[in-house]
Amino acid sequence: MIDKHPISSNNQLNELHDRGICIIIPTYNNAGTIVDVVQRAKEQCHDVIVVNDGSTDATTNMLRSIKGITLIEHSQNKGKGKALQSGFKKAIEMGFSYAITLDADSQHYPEDIPLFLDANKRHPGCIILGRRNLSGIDRSFGSKFANAFSNFWFAVQTLQYVPDTQTGYRLYPLHKLYGMDILTSRYEAELELLVFSSWHGVKIVSTPINVYYPPREERVSHFKPGKDFFRISVLNTLLCLCAMAYGWPLAILRSFRTLAYTLFASLYYLCGTFFVLTPFTLCYIFLSKVIPLDFNAIRRLLHNFGSLTLKALRVIQVKTRMMNPYNEDFSKPAIIICNHQSHLDLMIQLSLTSKIIFLTNDWVWNSRFFGFVIRHAEYYPVSAGIDVILPKLKSLTERGYSISIFPEGTRSHDGKIGRFHKGAFYIAEQLKLDILPLTIYGANRVLPKKGKYFRTGNIILSIDRRITPSEQKEMAESTLNRTKLFRQLYINSYNKICNKYDQDVH
Repeated sequence: MIDKHPISSNNQLNELHDRGICIIIPTYNNAGTIVDVVQRAKEQCHDVIVVNDGSTDATTNMLRSIKGITLIEHSQNKGKGKALQSGFKKAIEMGFSYAITLDADSQHYPEDIPLFLDANKRHPGCIILGRRNLSGIDRSFGSKFANAFSNFWFAVQTLQYVPDTQTGYRLYPLHKLYGMDILTSRYEAELELLVFSSWHGVKIVSTPINVYYPPREERVSHFKPGKDFFRISVLNTLLCLCAMAYGWPLAILRSFRTLAYTLFASLYYLCGTFFVLTPFTLCYIFLSKVIPLDFNAIRRLLHNFGSLTLKALRVIQVKTRMMNPYNEDFSKPAIIICNHQSHLDLMIQLSLTSKIIFLTNDWVWNSRFFGFVIRHAEYYPVSAGIDVILPKLKSLTERGYSISIFPEGTRSHDGKIGRFHKGAFYIAEQLKLDILPLTIYGANRVLPKKGKYFRTGNIILSIDRRITPSEQKEMAESTLNRTKLFRQLYINSYNKICNKYDQDVH
């Protein structure tokens, strides 16, 4: 059992606020538990909204005495669905992007809020369901049946299985809630929200949570088995009919669209490589044997191809935004370091300037499609060894080129910043060059590592301030310590970008 009252750290409190996450607690006649639940929720999150759904016991006076919460009061009991609706609308009005809902009867642990924060960072824009561990808990037959009944019909209506559709402990992306204005008034409203959102492509994921059920004689329940089962049965019948007419066709259309986007992106890449990049490079090599030519034209072609790629991505509803607060123009050579999320990272950087050279891994260097071109653009494989490629890199920087290196060495599985290798920082030290940090956000969601399909989304490229050689020395004397410090700076920078843009994931 977890500690009932662990105090959240300031970092977590701030991060919840920065990510636009609030807490919504609907309550009706929970005088015995409401103060404890609200106070514990406040210890975990600054922003707590309580919806008093027409309570007739001491709940009303108790809530009015609690400071630091946003209190919504219904003059009469309207049901949990309407209480949630009021809470969601107030949260949106206050500018929040996500809301965590939990029950007021002490069944849910507010101390589990960090679990939802972690899940939200892994799955921004998704509905997060708190999966209860109900083994060994004394539950009525009606409660067990209701949960299994709901899980089954949800799978029929949405063609996906969720292990606990009845949990009230959830995180909702407020701007991706569908059908909120037609919610039924009682418990079945939570099922409606899941079904409507699933039909519109909102991903639903689960995270394990703790749960507490007091002895039956102490439980406060407003569930009316006969009446509420009838309502839920009628609702499921209507939802199944709507699924056949609307939900299933929408899912098929969405799958077809994803396939079409992937086909378009694949054809674009193959045609661009086979019919533009490779023929041009071959012709250029042939001409260079007849007349003296450098290979700047190949690098300019790659730059134009990268720029065109970002424009082509708009066709599949992928938008790219550049953040350049320091007005970087890439006119001065530097060691460019960038986190690595996707195959798209190369194209994103190529679109910035033609005065850029990449250090690649062997897979890219030996690529049957792209390798021929980049080898003649004077890119070099990291596996050749720093001592071998350092003189070549020095020559390139003297000609005005920046060197781009992915210090992680490989693409991230989940977008998080991986371990940095020290090679980039050693090269910067040896060549006495500025380090120019770039941070990419969202590329892993458009085309994830080992992903087979392109997805719609937003990609952000943040261009940070140059770090001069003297500033690098001030950070740490050893290359290894400098590498660790740079990684931590990257993590901080990336988290800030995530906190800002995860609030608007579509």
